[in-house]
Amino acid sequence: MTNAKNPHPILASRQEGATEPIRHVPIQLSAHAIIFSLAVPLALITANECSSITHFASLVYGFALWGWWGIVASVLWNIGRRMPFVSSFSLKAMSIHVPAAALLGTIHLLLLWSLGFTPLGWQGDETAASVARYLFNMNRYSIEILVYGFIFGIISVTQSQIRAQRDSMRFLELQRQLSAAQLHALQMQLEPHFLFNTLNSITALFELGRGAEAIEMLTHLNAILKSTLKRTAPEKVPLSQELEVVENYLAIEQVRFADRLRVEIKVEPRALDGLVPCFLLQPIVENAIRHGIAHCESNGVVEASARCDGKLLTLQVRDSGKGLDGQSKFGNGIGLKNTRERLAHFYPDAYDLKALTLDEGGFEVAITIPYERC
Repeated sequence: MTNAKNPHPILASRQEGATEPIRHVPIQLSAHAIIFSLAVPLALITANECSSITHFASLVYGFALWGWWGIVASVLWNIGRRMPFVSSFSLKAMSIHVPAAALLGTIHLLLLWSLGFTPLGWQGDETAASVARYLFNMNRYSIEILVYGFIFGIISVTQSQIRAQRDSMRFLELQRQLSAAQLHALQMQLEPHFLFNTLNSITALFELGRGAEAIEMLTHLNAILKSTLKRTAPEKVPLSQELEVVENYLAIEQVRFADRLRVEIKVEPRALDGLVPCFLLQPIVENAIRHGIAHCESNGVVEASARCDGKLLTLQVRDSGKGLDGQSKFGNGIGLKNTRERLAHFYPDAYDLKALTLDEGGFEVAITIPYERC
């Protein structure tokens, strides 16, 4: 059992060391490496099939045959990356690639011819007309067109997948930013709400001439604000850290209510390492005091507990007030409304929140979330 005036110490949460950012290799560099890692073996295989990879003329032919297509593939990759429509299967793209395939096929065959390679063998004695007839026969020319089409198809499909993946990642990042903005808006509703209530209590104490107690409240408020301002984003924190905020808040309320308020906090040791959304418990405890204990004629009790049940973490806050006129229903205030929305964000379809009047009197809020160890 813990009294709010003398909150029990909570072990400081462990801080993980910062990790170095992951460095990504540009995709275009990887693509060029893949292209030429395929072109070089094909050139060597072709040279070996013709004669031998140690034969200079065979090597020249192999690299003239496949090195050309490696360069074409690299150029097509760069163009498709800068102008995405070029690597699509649209009619506009086809109107570019069909004449390009015919032109590049002709240039490639002329290159082989200029190096002295013909379909009939190395450095043949054929006349120019005969060589041209063999070089530009339908079968050989069709192979050139098919190779270009194959390269274009592979590049088009690959770049389409990359673009789709990047669009998906960009969409997820926008969703993340939107969710963070929504959470920040919810937190900006919660924290001023708590701050104004606390400042009103401090003002009332000064008006009543209880300056020492008001200064004590300011000390606890300072501790809460320091802890809150350290958080750059609405995030999850260890339960032990969340309890520090709750205990400082209860210490403030203890000054206000003096002996009319008794607090009991029961937390399993394993639960202290569980992650919870920041500022989760404070508004619930505040509601218990404002709507429950504040209306009690005699001493009031606020009970808070946390326990682990397998893979679940259960948090309960209970007060000994009058409840909600004997009705069992969810609260509609800022505290519980924000709590439900934040839980829905962090644990979609994986949380349970119950707020109800107890048969024996009082009100209870019970939250069950997945247990995540910090």
